[in-house]
Amino acid sequence: MKLQGKTALVTGASKGIGAGIARALGAQGATVIVNYASSRREAEAVVADIASNGGSALAVQADMSREADVVRLFETIRGEFGTLDILVNNAGVAVFQLIDDLTEEAFHKQFNLNVLGYLLAIREGVKLLSSKGSVINISSILSTDPYLASSVYSATKGAVDTLTFALARELGPRGIRVNSILPGHTNTPATDGHFAGELGEKLIAGTPLGRFGEPEDIAGLALFLASDDAHWVTGESIRASGGVRGVGY
Repeated sequence: MKLQGKTALVTGASKGIGAGIARALGAQGATVIVNYASSRREAEAVVADIASNGGSALAVQADMSREADVVRLFETIRGEFGTLDILVNNAGVAVFQLIDDLTEEAFHKQFNLNVLGYLLAIREGVKLLSSKGSVINISSILSTDPYLASSVYSATKGAVDTLTFALARELGPRGIRVNSILPGHTNTPATDGHFAGELGEKLIAGTPLGRFGEPEDIAGLALFLASDDAHWVTGESIRASGGVRGVGY
């Protein structure tokens, strides 16, 4: 039980990678705040899964792209738990568009959640994070290896990796570690159907470990970064891609 007695917030944790991380942290003894924007039923299912394995969890709604929601979320954490040990920034959105089709709405939708949302969460989180706190930002291999039509999304993830390093330097003197994880091709509800057919075959062929990732694969790395085992790791952007380099095909 590496996280016994610790409190963790996972944003966007009602499904996919966020849900996998929330379950993994709960299984190792952390009390987990399962954040969701609109999928209440799925978030409560994650809470139930954690509880069924002897853990403790609470679902809390907040749109992480809205400052008032973020402030309210952390006020709830302060009121319920008084402190926070682990912050996992996972809530995100992807809109794939060629540059000819780029819209201002799609730009702001992605940057407001994928970048501003992370910064707001960290701003509020440092008020509660313990002196050995861990911030884990979920990025993507697209931050360095963009797909066609992923210019804005990839730019948001590049920003996540940059702010990770910058804040690791800023928060290191407080004892707070900041790292990012770059998942590769991972099976989640958001990618359901995207990896089908010929494209899926090409992606698997370009993955040295020969399969798509699962949320549990990312969760294992998040668990390490959240734990005291990673006490000397900060400012790092770590790929969890099965060995993919480039876009994988």
